[in-house]
Amino acid sequence: MGRLKTSELKAKKKQDLEKQLTDLKVELSQLRVAQVTGGVPAKLTKIREVRKSIAQVLSQINFNQREHLKLLYKKKSISEKPYDLRPKLTRALRKRLPISKKNLLSLRKQKRKWNFPIRKYAIKA
Repeated sequence: MGRLKTSELKAKKKQDLEKQLTDLKVELSQLRVAQVTGGVPAKLTKIREVRKSIAQVLSQINFNQREHLKLLYKKKSISEKPYDLRPKLTRALRKRLPISKKNLLSLRKQKRKWNFPIRKYAIKA
């Protein structure tokens, strides 16, 4: 089996990808047996290629799964999404107060603001 093309993998469905993955794993196990028994050098160099192909297929399966989940959670709020679908940001930005709570005033501050409003002058300095 030659090198896989990403464009071909993107076009395949999940069942096809899983079938290809099992085929590649079987091929890898056969190559490993050939390695132990002292097989042809051409087969031994093919092990790396098959491993890379397995990684490609797995990456495409995971990518498709994430895209599907992103569609499912698109309308949900950030707290309802799984951690890996939330925006990464920095820790400080993730832990900050939401705007609704950030702008709240305590009762004491509300009274001060009401009783002692900012003075307005007719003449500017």
